[in-house]
Amino acid sequence: MPESQQSITPVELREKALRVMSDSRFPQLASMDGDQPRLRPVSPVKTDGFVVYVANLRSYNKTGEIESNPKVELCYLDEGHDQVRITGIADVVTDTGLLQEIWDENPLLRKYLGTIDNPELIVYQIRPVRVRYMKEWALAYHEVPLAASD
Repeated sequence: MPESQQSITPVELREKALRVMSDSRFPQLASMDGDQPRLRPVSPVKTDGFVVYVANLRSYNKTGEIESNPKVELCYLDEGHDQVRITGIADVVTDTGLLQEIWDENPLLRKYLGTIDNPELIVYQIRPVRVRYMKEWALAYHEVPLAASD
């Protein structure tokens, strides 16, 4: 029986979705540019369950897009073509302790931006409002329950 028709427990769904995220280094981030959707690969700098942190430069187009409309979606696709879609709200991280933690754990940020005080640096926290998982060719999404920490 295809997975889309099998009963999957909430715990199994969460585990499967988190595994897809772990196996997919570069999810796609969708935002809106007026009435035109924009999609680009991103490299999360931190994940905490289904909360995803993405670094950005203030001069990038997506900065204005997210400022105008913070509703975004991330799509993770693993090598087996299983996917996770996170519909969420992108907020600018202002917590200096969290920014320092992200900075300390990401050598590429340090290499390219030089200092955490670089005015170009902006980090978004994407808080999920909906998470869906689909097994390759299952043709149906499973709603993944969010934990209190998500």
